[in-house]
Formats: sequence, structure tokens, C-alpha cells
Amino acid sequence: MVNNQFALILGGTTGLGFASVKKLAAEGFNIIVVHRTRKADLVQFQEFINTTNVTVIEFATDALNPEKREDCIQHLVETLPKHSVKLMLHSIAKGNLNPLVNSEKTLSSKDYQLTINAMGTSLLDWSQAMLNANLFSDHAKILAFTSEGNTKVIPNYGAVSAAKVVLESIIKQMAVEFAPFQITANAIQAGVTDTTSLRMIPGSDKLKSLALQRNPNNRLTTPEDVANAVYLLSKDEANWITGNIIKVDGGEHLR
Repeated sequence: MVNNQFALILGGTTGLGFASVKKLAAEGFNIIVVHRTRKADLVQFQEFINTTNVTVIEFATDALNPEKREDCIQHLVETLPKHSVKLMLHSIAKGNLNPLVNSEKTLSSKDYQLTINAMGTSLLDWSQAMLNANLFSDHAKILAFTSEGNTKVIPNYGAVSAAKVVLESIIKQMAVEFAPFQITANAIQAGVTDTTSLRMIPGSDKLKSLALQRNPNNRLTTPEDVANAVYLLSKDEANWITGNIIKVDGGEHLR
């Protein structure tokens, strides 16, 4: 191992999660990744594993399954020193992208529940499990990705929007209730970023076009922009930053 400092990324093989994995590894973090990415889409992640100098622990399993989560936690308890996870990043992107009406596939309350669990309350499940297993280090950081859909109505985004609101509420609550354990919790609101997850949203090309018009830097946010913010928030200098929704968008939200 390079050191005894680990970062756990839930959903870290593509998009913002993978960019964060690469940045954190470059800065000396050992990496733990939990994912369910298809093998055909793991080429870049496998190349990373083959070339990095840090320790990588990979769980190709369902992070949303309570039994699978417990298996992962137990493996980490048996493998890692106590209090060695400095950062946990929630980057799970799994949800239903359908309208409420006028479609063969409309959102149901069950769709909302599944999406809120995947992209919202699963953060709490993992945070509590990690805390109870004594895996978090002193001044550990919990981070999660949210989006502008937390306050704006985006077509077909209703279930994900609800999940992001729940996620942000959990972040704020954890910032207070995890403070006695010297653990901070923050959400990162990235600008529109051209990732696989974005392309799954119907009308994503229009979202990108509008973002380019709004952004004072005349470009979209990149995964690397977001990964840099993840790394900054992992540092001890960020110990007094907690309970925030931090915008990483080059000023896009100002217009």
C-alpha cells in the first residue's frame, strides 16, 4: 500500500466518479470502488487498475442490496486497519427518466421510491454502516453528487430531482449528527457535464446547449473540474466545511 489512507467511491467506474477515482489516486489515496458496470464498459477502469501505483479494492456488486453492502463492509473490516477511510463519495447514478403523463412509460410512485433509494437514501445506509464498522478516519469526509434539478424542473427528471432533494437533506442532517465523530458531509452540485448519465436524459443536447449559453466561461463543466473539487474537499484544510451544497460549475448557476 502507498499509505493507509483510503477513499471509498460508490459508483466509481464512469463519469464524475471515475474522474474522482483517478484524481484521488494521483494524489496518493488508495481506492475502494463499488460498482455494477458491465464488463464491456470497464476498459478505462481496468487500464487504470493496471497502471496505478496505489492499492485498488474492487467490489463488482450491487451497492443498493443490503446483504451485498454488508458483505463489502465485512471484507473491509477484515482487510483494512481501523479508521482508515478518509473519504466516501456517493456517485451512484441509477434512476427512472420518464415523464409524469402522456407517455407509454410514465413515472409511478414505485419509480420514485426506487430512484430515491438509489440516488438518495443509499447514502445514509452506507454512511451509517461505515461509521458503525469503525472504518471512517478522524476528520473523514462524506461527499455526494447533486444537480441543478434539485431546484429546477427538467423534463423527465422528476424522480431524480426528488432523489437529489432527499440526498441534500440527508447531507445537511449528517453534517450535524456526524459532527461529534469529526466527520463532515457536503454535496457537490456540478454544472452540466457531458457524461453517460447526462446523455441518458431525454433532451440532453438541449441541456448542453443552454448550459453553454449560461456559462460565463463558455464551456461545459468537465469531470476533471468536479474531481478537483472532490480532492480539495478531501484535504484537512476543508475540515470546517460541512453541510453545504457546493456549486462546481464555473458560474453557470448565476445566469
